[in-house]
Amino acid sequence: MFKTYIPPVQEIDKKWYVVDAADKRLGRLATEIASILRGKNKPTFTPNMDTGDFVIVINAEKVDVTGNKRQQKLYRRHSGRPGGMKVETFDQLQNRIPERIIEKAVKGMLPKNALGRKLFTNLKVYAGPEHPHAAQKPEAINI
Repeated sequence: MFKTYIPPVQEIDKKWYVVDAADKRLGRLATEIASILRGKNKPTFTPNMDTGDFVIVINAEKVDVTGNKRQQKLYRRHSGRPGGMKVETFDQLQNRIPERIIEKAVKGMLPKNALGRKLFTNLKVYAGPEHPHAAQKPEAINI
């Protein structure tokens, strides 16, 4: 009888990766990031555990979309009050908070439970080319 291997929490090796989002397609970038956060690229992947790595995304303001999505893709948020729906396009949100676009795309690709919320904290997104995580010695990966 074989038992499924479950890695002990102390033995999970978490690396830091830095991804440059400049001129990358939003969806293709987000799927790769979500996969790394989840740990699917590792042999120790376990569906119910955080075996993934940390991801730093730089140049979020330069992420790209195809077609008419700049004017037609809508981002909605609600204040919680009646009639409190706020809607803005991709272009408007990119001018206001460019980090939010990548965060929303990746968050939608993570599990919708406590594990997904924990994995989302391993994502760090920055609008420009600078990030404060040099001490973690992040490894640059090309997506």
